[in-house]
Amino acid sequence: MFRAILPILVRLCCMLPVCAATLQLQAGVAESHEKLLAAILAPAENQPDAIRALIGVEDPAIVPTLTAWRQGELFVHETENGTRTPFLLGTEANEDGALPGRDLFTGKSLVGPDGKNLYFQGWELTALDTTANIRRSITRVIELAGISDVSATVRASSVEKLGQSQNGDYLPVLKLRLDKEQDPVVRPVLLNAIAMIELKVGEEAERLAAIKTLAAAHSLSGVSQFKEMLAQEDKKPRTFSPKVVDALRHAVITIEHYWYWVNFYGNIFRGISLGSVLLVMALGLAITFGLMGVINMAHGELMVVGAYATFLTQNLFIKLFGMESTAFSWYFLVAIPVAFGAASFVGLLLERTIIQFLYKRPLESLLATWGVSLALQQAFRLFFGPANVQINAPFYLQGNFVVHDIIFAYNRVFVVGFAVLVVFAAWLLMNRTPAGLMIRAVMQNRPMASCMGIRTQRVNMLTFAFGSGLAGVAGACLTQLGNVGPSLGQTHIVDCFMVVVAGGVGNILGTVAAALGIGTFDQLLQPVLGAVLGKIIVLVMIILFLQWRPGGLFPTRSRSLD
Repeated sequence: MFRAILPILVRLCCMLPVCAATLQLQAGVAESHEKLLAAILAPAENQPDAIRALIGVEDPAIVPTLTAWRQGELFVHETENGTRTPFLLGTEANEDGALPGRDLFTGKSLVGPDGKNLYFQGWELTALDTTANIRRSITRVIELAGISDVSATVRASSVEKLGQSQNGDYLPVLKLRLDKEQDPVVRPVLLNAIAMIELKVGEEAERLAAIKTLAAAHSLSGVSQFKEMLAQEDKKPRTFSPKVVDALRHAVITIEHYWYWVNFYGNIFRGISLGSVLLVMALGLAITFGLMGVINMAHGELMVVGAYATFLTQNLFIKLFGMESTAFSWYFLVAIPVAFGAASFVGLLLERTIIQFLYKRPLESLLATWGVSLALQQAFRLFFGPANVQINAPFYLQGNFVVHDIIFAYNRVFVVGFAVLVVFAAWLLMNRTPAGLMIRAVMQNRPMASCMGIRTQRVNMLTFAFGSGLAGVAGACLTQLGNVGPSLGQTHIVDCFMVVVAGGVGNILGTVAAALGIGTFDQLLQPVLGAVLGKIIVLVMIILFLQWRPGGLFPTRSRSLD
């Protein structure tokens, strides 16, 4: 008998804490509902105090109800026995044009004594009265309601706004919330908000503690306030004590030093991501120009082919699956091989129709491919229009993560990782496969390779197509970092030639070093000198470097160059 009852007793003991928590929650909700009703139904002279009593009360009905009250959309229904019930109007009118009354807490229709839903005509209703004092009280409650919201994001945003106001009236509420707040993201924001207010209204000890808190948090809003206080001290000396002034100056130096390095490392990361795109694109140019000796001015347009191939792949997935489906987000992984294939095909046509007749004729190849680039740009404008096209980032490339306030965007991290993968694949192909051996043999000594039985024309064709495909892959990556338009290639072709020449013609390691170096220097100089002047300085540095080392970082050594 005892063995049969024991499992039941264990279950009851386990359910007791759950039942107690549920009853406590229901009691809290009922109490908050009573406070809200008391504020609405109180005499007019007592309503402001009753409304302010709602500060800190956690009830999702408070904000919409008070908002409706302030906007004149809250009504009170009084029955024959004197019972007063506040309500909101619904939106579904009946055949007479009357609107249903809705309960404040459940949203259900009000029911009359006969059990039927109550409907009201607009002309027979009078909104609940408001005065200036009532409206001020409502505004204050709504401003403070966000700090007790269920969402941590909403709480953090509301707390930050209250701190920026530096209103001393909010200080007791924020300190009371600090005792309850457990979220690791919201709690530091709450501490900073309290410090911002105490910085203005606190005594000397509180100000010193607030300065220390904001300096430790590296608060940008805090440093702005510190500078305003120091400027005020310069205009009116002895506004603050010497300890406060010294603390302010030290805090400004600390915070600005911290953010200098945050911006510095952030620019380095953005430079590496930009250099990664240049690297993927320049790898193809290192093959076509560095190994084959073809000055292909249409290489940038081959990159645009890959970008537009990504755009078409996206549109195909939209038609097949729709933008809201999960399958749509995988279009980009499909677009990468599609971009490679499309650019390779265009490069193959270019090599078979024009380039094969211009080997060892660099000037003629330069002029011919420049004309091809102009023709491709006009073709892009004809088929896709002159404006930029919209390419949406898939969900796995949206957003970012933060390390010590340095923002790492997922799309840029992906581009860097993808560039590493492409470089490794290109190195394997060129140095660890028979195809790479034949490519290097043909490019170094074409007659000898032909005598050894290598079909040089086929090698030329496939090598140029491979280099063009790498440009298409770079175009696909670039769609996640910037706009896509007909002139996209012209903005990158010069940088790519600089990368190939500065790194050492035909050298993969030199291409990697030059691409990352040029991209990083460009991003470091732009915030200081501006976009145009920064690029000019980078170009001048490359020219001076080539005067010192004409062969680039890693000059090519072969008998054909001796």
